[in-house]
Amino acid sequence: MNTCARYALFFQYTGTLYRGAVKVPSDQLGKKGVQDHLEEAIRKLQPLNPVSLTVSSRTDTGVHALSNSAHFDLQRMNGKPPFAEDVLVQALNFHLRNELIRVTRAHRVSDDFHARFCALSRTYVYRLALGVPHITMLPLTEKKLCWNLVDRTLDVGAMRAAAALLVGKRDFSSFRAVNSDIRLKSGVKTLDVASVQPGSSFVHAHFHREMPFWELTFTSRSFLYKQVRRMAGALVAVGRGRLSLSELQELLEARDSLAYPQGLAAPAHGLFLTRVDYRDSDLQLPPCSSTGSPQGSLS
Repeated sequence: MNTCARYALFFQYTGTLYRGAVKVPSDQLGKKGVQDHLEEAIRKLQPLNPVSLTVSSRTDTGVHALSNSAHFDLQRMNGKPPFAEDVLVQALNFHLRNELIRVTRAHRVSDDFHARFCALSRTYVYRLALGVPHITMLPLTEKKLCWNLVDRTLDVGAMRAAAALLVGKRDFSSFRAVNSDIRLKSGVKTLDVASVQPGSSFVHAHFHREMPFWELTFTSRSFLYKQVRRMAGALVAVGRGRLSLSELQELLEARDSLAYPQGLAAPAHGLFLTRVDYRDSDLQLPPCSSTGSPQGSLS
């Protein structure tokens, strides 16, 4: 008997090298999406079933992830039992060794688990480096991993007041990308967290000059297309004195993506998806659903 097992997968990647998190259509040449590489790694495990990964969070080109998630089904050949979770992680990372993608953990889950719809919340962190007039002045370890601003200081008090305006159930249509293919859908989302806090960097204590880092954190069950980058850009504009609190409120109330000022959105390379949270019970296989003993090796 061949047992088909469903797994929840958590993985991280440096987004600079990929065309976003999800699969790139076969008719588009160039870089692949993170999903393309993950599915290739799964196919090398020689499953009986077609490989199809469902990614929870569709990050854009250039956006990074410390913890994105997905689910997939895997049926092994010759009646072999499902992979043990740690063995699956090691096997996938072996096949991903030439990519800046790493699987961090796997969970055997029930057949009705869905990585996207079961997610309770998603957290994004946007990283800022101050006093850096050009990207070439960043430490190599920070290249393409933060937004370098020429400003040496920002009005953090105003930014925190602006962040407070965004928290709660709001219509964020003004913060949705103009070219979004879902513009006709509701723009109402509930933003649970919007915070402005000092950040950190390994080189901060070792670099030859002062370079303050700040982090903008946003948590919600889901976000509109490019909503986080647009919110981050608006908070930075407030911190720079280029957007007032009343103007931000007016922008929010406009509920129109065309009202968002051109050139204000934060660039992709400073954004990290840091968490996708689920109920603990969703990441556990009910005893009655377990068929087949986990396999402790690839043999």
